[in-house]
Amino acid sequence: MSYTVDFTTVSTTGLESSPVADALAGLRANEARYYKNKYDHTFVTHPAAEVPETVAWVTDILQSERDIVIGSPVLEATEFEVAGIRMAYLFYESGLSINVMYTLDDAGKRAVGFKLSDGMEVPAELADRFKFARQRSKLAGTIRGSYFTIKNEH
Repeated sequence: MSYTVDFTTVSTTGLESSPVADALAGLRANEARYYKNKYDHTFVTHPAAEVPETVAWVTDILQSERDIVIGSPVLEATEFEVAGIRMAYLFYESGLSINVMYTLDDAGKRAVGFKLSDGMEVPAELADRFKFARQRSKLAGTIRGSYFTIKNEH
């Protein structure tokens, strides 16, 4: 069942099994607020089992670009297009959020972003490969993030 993310009243709906559910819900709400304010897009997530093609697309990019396999289960996912950009988000039980920004124009930017919920450790799969910068969010507390550029077609 889909969930329309409300960034005024943060809810852990769909994320309850995460040990950092409140922080992950704040991170998800932070993303929802960004897309609503910048693109007037309503952020709707789905249980990962309902959108296997989105999970597979992001998983394939991680595996083929950087040989990354995330051990934590995916709880929720979403995929949408705004301003000529294909976006996908996966929210993991560990508190990790991965997003793919894939500009449909061949000359556009394409990247994978990682965001760590407040209170979670850097996953072992990413710890030695990425440095994480910190940012503050009213909804999500301290968010640590990193990214890499996608080199190939997906």
